[in-house]
Amino acid sequence: MNSLPGEEKPKSCLFCFLKFHPQGQSMALPSSPSSCTLLLMLLLGALVRGSHGGSIAIYWGQNGNEGTLADTCASGNYRFVNLAFLSTFGNGQTPQINLAGHCDPYSNGCTGLSDDIRSCQDQGVKVILSIGGGAGSYYLASADDAREVAEYLWNNFLGGQSSSRPLGDAVLDGIDFDIEGGTSEHWDDLARDLSTYSSRGKKVYLTAAPQCPFPDAWVGGALKTGLFDYVWVQFYNNPPCQYSSGDVANLEDAWKQWTSSIHATKIFLGLPAAPEAAGSGFIPTGDLTSKVLPSLKHSNKYGGVMLWSKYYDDQTGYSSAIKNDV
Repeated sequence: MNSLPGEEKPKSCLFCFLKFHPQGQSMALPSSPSSCTLLLMLLLGALVRGSHGGSIAIYWGQNGNEGTLADTCASGNYRFVNLAFLSTFGNGQTPQINLAGHCDPYSNGCTGLSDDIRSCQDQGVKVILSIGGGAGSYYLASADDAREVAEYLWNNFLGGQSSSRPLGDAVLDGIDFDIEGGTSEHWDDLARDLSTYSSRGKKVYLTAAPQCPFPDAWVGGALKTGLFDYVWVQFYNNPPCQYSSGDVANLEDAWKQWTSSIHATKIFLGLPAAPEAAGSGFIPTGDLTSKVLPSLKHSNKYGGVMLWSKYYDDQTGYSSAIKNDV
């Protein structure tokens, strides 16, 4: 269509794009920018398509010098905080939570954490109880035992009722399976039993922290249920599937196997927050953001990064260094 005498011809979308190219000159917007705006939106979409943003999960509770739970959430660095650990349960044992130097559960000294938990949740942080751990006494003897443990967790940490709730009356968001010993049996039963409580109101999130060799020796069967929302795979202390001196191939291969084989909402890259936090597998922040995450983020199951632990993160500032790239 011809323009009227004295009227400026409409700029084409290509012209508009060139005007706004980072190497171009600074110029005024064209008088009719609608088509250009659409093109720019499409171009921006193309830039981020295939790359998925994520968040950071942290384990808190195993060092009294890592700050309070409330301060942890107020940092703004984390979307998930796993309380570590309920380390004794199952097989007729009296369940016991161990939060190291933070509080004494034997004297009901951990009930004051309810205010911290609610503060976290008010900021959009999900607070999850992690059961198991690397050093604990836990064992599921049967399907009935799993059902009893699920009932205990519901009544004492989730939406149920009990006169002896270790963390007070706050309702946690879910249960994390950090199973690293005992037996591989009946964790699938526990996952099914816990998932049924979601129908009673507030959703019970199920998460897990398997080792990166696939399938995990302890919770591999439970993960097959497809009931887990978030799986933070430990890509450390396992040289065959972790990052090593600039070589990301083993980690990438393991990541592809996990993301293609496990039916979960999101998979997280589990890492130590400091070299001292694990025997091996620490990734310098620069390597993580430039060499590792760019390839992992193409998966639609990418959820972000899990760090062990808050204490070590305080020492290195790891989460602060990576949060804008996760």
